[in-house]
Amino acid sequence: MTVETAAGSRLGARDLTLSYEERTVVEGLDLDVPDGEVTVIVGPNACGKSTLLRALGRLLRPARGAVLLDGEELARIPTRRVAQSLGLLPQTPVAPEAITVADLVARGRQPHQRWWRQWSEADERAVADAMARTDVAALADRAVDELSGGQRQRVWIAMALAQETDLLLLDEPTTYLDISHQVEVLDLCRRLNQERGRTVVAVLHDLNQAARYADHLVAMKAGRIVARGRPADVVTAELVREVFGLESVVVEDPVTGGPLVVPGRPWEGA
Repeated sequence: MTVETAAGSRLGARDLTLSYEERTVVEGLDLDVPDGEVTVIVGPNACGKSTLLRALGRLLRPARGAVLLDGEELARIPTRRVAQSLGLLPQTPVAPEAITVADLVARGRQPHQRWWRQWSEADERAVADAMARTDVAALADRAVDELSGGQRQRVWIAMALAQETDLLLLDEPTTYLDISHQVEVLDLCRRLNQERGRTVVAVLHDLNQAARYADHLVAMKAGRIVARGRPADVVTAELVREVFGLESVVVEDPVTGGPLVVPGRPWEGA
C-alpha cells in the first residue's frame, strides 16, 4: 500500500484510529510530520499523545488507518529498514539486568550490522559521540540498574542517538531529569536538528518548554488534534483554556521572543 503524505513529510498518518482492547484512544487522526523540524506533541494526561507516538514508532498497530513512512504503510516495511530510518525512545524503557551503560548504548548500532559486518570503527565513533553528547561517558562501565533515574534517562537517550536515524521519536525525554538536565536534553535535540538535519518528534508535558523548542506544535485533546502550527500561532490563552482547562496569560518569552504561558486559576468550565 502506497499513500501520499504531504510534500516535505516522510512520516505521517492517515485516518489513524488507535485502541487498547475495546477502548479507543485516538480516532480518525491525520498528521504530517515536517521534515527537518522539531515537532512537539502536547496535551493533558490521557489525551492520546504517547499512544500516537507509539504508533508512529510501530509499537502499536492501528485499529484503522495507517502510519506512513516514505509513502509506505509502516506495518509492511521490514523491521531492519524501519530501525535504520526511525529511532524511538519509549516512555518507560526496561534495560536487561546487569547490562552496562556502554553495552546498552551500543545496542543502538544493531540495525546497522549484518552477519558479515559486525562492530566497526563507525559504530565505535557513533557510540562514543552519543555518550559524550548526553554526558554519560564517565558511566560507561556502570550497570544501568545502579544509576539514578536521571542518569538512566540520559543513557537511553544516548542509545537512541547512537542509532543515527534521520527520524527520532522521544516520549517524554525529560522525565526524571532536574531542570538543568531537562534543558541540556532539549538543547541537544535542537542541536541534532540544526547541525545534523534530524527530524525530531517529542511528547512533552511542559507547554512552555514545548513552545520554546518546537518548530511545529501539535496540541491534542481526547484523542484528536485541536491545533497545529508554529508555537507563536498556536499557543494562545484560548487554546490553553480549551485543551488544559486553565486560565492563563500568554506573554512574550524574554529569552526567545516566543510565547510564554503564565498560569492563572483553573477554568470553572473545565
